[in-house]
Amino acid sequence: MKTAYVKIVDGPVVKATGMKDFQVREMVVVGEKKLIGEVISIDGDLGTIQVYEETEGLKRDEEIQSTGAPLSVKLGPGMVSNIFDGIQRPLKSIQDKHGNFMPEGIGLISLDQEKLWPVTFTVKKGDFVQEGQIFGTVPETDSMTHRLLIPMGVSGTIEEMVEEGSYNIEEVLLRVKDENDKVHEVKMAQEWPVRVPRPVKHRKATREILLTGQRVLDTFFPIAKGGTCAVPGGFGTGKTMTQHQIAKYCDADLIIYIGCGERGNEMTEVLEDFPNLVDPYTKQSLMNRTILIANTSNMPVAAREASIYTGVTMAEYFRDQGYDVALMADSTSRWAEALREISGRLEEMPAEEGYPAYLPSRVAGFYERAGSAETFSGKDGSVTLIGAVSPAGGDFSEPVTENTKRFVNVFLALDKNLAYARHYPAIQWMTSYSQYIADLKNYYELALDGDLVGLRNKCMDILHQEAKLNEIVLLVGEEVLPDDQRLLLAIARVLKVGFLQQNAFNKIDTFVPLEKQYNMLKTIDHLYEAGKKALSQKIPIRQIKNEDLFGKIINMKYNIENDDEEAFVHLSNEIDNFYEDLIKDNRG
Repeated sequence: MKTAYVKIVDGPVVKATGMKDFQVREMVVVGEKKLIGEVISIDGDLGTIQVYEETEGLKRDEEIQSTGAPLSVKLGPGMVSNIFDGIQRPLKSIQDKHGNFMPEGIGLISLDQEKLWPVTFTVKKGDFVQEGQIFGTVPETDSMTHRLLIPMGVSGTIEEMVEEGSYNIEEVLLRVKDENDKVHEVKMAQEWPVRVPRPVKHRKATREILLTGQRVLDTFFPIAKGGTCAVPGGFGTGKTMTQHQIAKYCDADLIIYIGCGERGNEMTEVLEDFPNLVDPYTKQSLMNRTILIANTSNMPVAAREASIYTGVTMAEYFRDQGYDVALMADSTSRWAEALREISGRLEEMPAEEGYPAYLPSRVAGFYERAGSAETFSGKDGSVTLIGAVSPAGGDFSEPVTENTKRFVNVFLALDKNLAYARHYPAIQWMTSYSQYIADLKNYYELALDGDLVGLRNKCMDILHQEAKLNEIVLLVGEEVLPDDQRLLLAIARVLKVGFLQQNAFNKIDTFVPLEKQYNMLKTIDHLYEAGKKALSQKIPIRQIKNEDLFGKIINMKYNIENDDEEAFVHLSNEIDNFYEDLIKDNRG
């Protein structure tokens, strides 16, 4: 076994001698406490190790031993509904054994190796199997069936296999002989290095929306399954709340939520709330299709950096089983701060605001692991990455936000003025964008009987015109504007309050199906066109902007059930009748 020795301890960074036989990214155990670390640089006989546990008390000349493998996660049954730290150690199991404080040197424990799982096989003895193929299933939770995969690099004929029954994750289920007569043992669990993306058979274009039930997302700034999304915003603008809503209501098969360096009280709220949330699709606990990775701001900074890779590797594994996975990272700014701190301790040349020069490539490398794919299992799966960004003071020009913007296709800019006005989600429609709208046009046309994209573009134009008119209104007041512009301002207000603003505490409004979103937008557009027609008949704008009628349109999000299409027909008729009567009265 390769052995090195501690020379200098600088926080999470350890300098060591005797490292010439080690490899970069190799996993090691450090000192008498067997602390977990990872080699990050080697220069001749000298090496640098980032340690994922508290290094206080570590002394000079303590031994460093190699594990012979890179930092990896164990992938198998027992992941779903579990809560891990940044390097996949199960927090609930550790609490049961050691109390509320995690002891040092407990090792890289991960999945329960003793629990028995009932296995149903989809192959038989003598079958030829290939890497990535599904060879069996395990009912992991009431909502998730775990599909067991042949490990990558293993192909051949099944020489031996056990009978169907209950086994733990370390028992050998299959023995596969390859073309070179080498026999591979296949278990339920397999390991994969976290910094290496899992391969796929074929990458596919994003053609399907990640439905969230949030109108501002599904209609105005859609996220595609297999897409990338950034949610930047200053303190208190609702980044975590937005991600919680997406996590609860999106139609992904599995949710992975990474609390990456967030405050302890925020992560505690997630850990307490998620097990009590009811999945709107299965009516069971949301945790039955959720994996939580808890890494708070007071944990070792190196583990914060690793937590992102731990989560995305888990996501890729379930994608390979044919599932659609949505990963929430809250927040990537804390991850970048970990990179900055480690870089500083390594005495690397800093770039803008002290961040390392390789920050853009690390951000790109993370978001590039998103995508839709045909997997080696023969199924289609996807990984959607949604990362919150926490720019200091809400300054979007800082390096993390700017570099993230380069590599994501959806940018949901949260605005503090909207948040302080209690407009949630506080997504600023003037600065946000989605590059998936053209790709999803066919999806909308198949899902809806109408042109939602064209209607959405028309409404966006109204909002842009309103922004320009508001500059004039601030100077001279609304009364000096022509009537058609005053009508546009009124419709823009209906769009903002009645459509873009959504109430997470209202049972009808918290989740809105795409069909209702389209009907709401059609009704607002119908109001606008009817108002313009009345204007052409010389009807005064004060009569067109009827407070009761406009109030009904704004409140339709609360008053019309999600599946009540007849109510929208009735509301459109009411609009027509009101303006027809108005025109008749003015003619009389």
